[in-house]
Amino acid sequence: MSPATGQRLLILAAALLFSTGGAAIKATSLSGWQVACFRSGLAALALFIAMPAWRRWWLPRTLAVGVAYAATMILYVTANKLTTAANTIFLQSTAPIYLLLLGPLLLGERVRRSDLVLTAVMAAGMVMFFVGIDAPVTTAPQPLRGNVIAALSGISWALTILGLRWLGRDQGGREDDAAGGAVIAGNLIACLFCLPFALPATGAGVIDWTIIFYLGVFQIGLAYVCMTFAVRGLPALEASLLLLLEPVLNSIWAWLIHGEQPGPCSLAGCAIILAATLLRTLLGPADKGEILRTKIAQKG
Repeated sequence: MSPATGQRLLILAAALLFSTGGAAIKATSLSGWQVACFRSGLAALALFIAMPAWRRWWLPRTLAVGVAYAATMILYVTANKLTTAANTIFLQSTAPIYLLLLGPLLLGERVRRSDLVLTAVMAAGMVMFFVGIDAPVTTAPQPLRGNVIAALSGISWALTILGLRWLGRDQGGREDDAAGGAVIAGNLIACLFCLPFALPATGAGVIDWTIIFYLGVFQIGLAYVCMTFAVRGLPALEASLLLLLEPVLNSIWAWLIHGEQPGPCSLAGCAIILAATLLRTLLGPADKGEILRTKIAQKG
């Protein structure tokens, strides 16, 4: 196997692992607080062991960015418990809307005309989720509330991306390690914040704890390890396009496992956001470090 083929397989493995989050979260009887707490605690431990270069999580600036990342993790889990997995992941993917507003203000970033157009299209896609609210189902009992929380996770994701860019400005070639430190910090913060609401964890069975172990160690931990090593060797555009499989597969797993079928308006919103994201990737692909930092910021 050539090195390039191995890297493609690693990035596909990362996308596959990230994509299972929604269906797995819905498969456990544990509450959103409990899933967010124990998932993040295991993820922090797994990454601390597997990625020695990421262990500088305790630095003040890293902890500050970790707060935004922790909010993304918690909001993502909470939204998945209330609305469909498709709505959750695609509403979170509207982060570029807020990046367009906050980037110039906080980091002095320039805005391209193409970004304005594609962000407007993405905003139109987001509106579709609130035009026709899906009917409540077992795995999505409060769609409107879940959609609002998922949209808020898009804001926290945008703040995390901005924080990682800020964090990486003075790292002297160690931007990815700084971003990884924020992942560990964010998972620790999420775990500690949720812990009072997660205890006591009574009534959980073997299946529940097996799912939590999978979510922390594999869906987050192993996925980040695969992506970190793959992104450094692949062309930026190719890596970005392969990672777009995640939101599509996320929705497919929820449909296959739980029978979730978003309504027509939600499906239209998913299609619009996916198309805008694809065009944004093709028109202006990020560098390899930016791909990693952006994916790290998402709770996938």
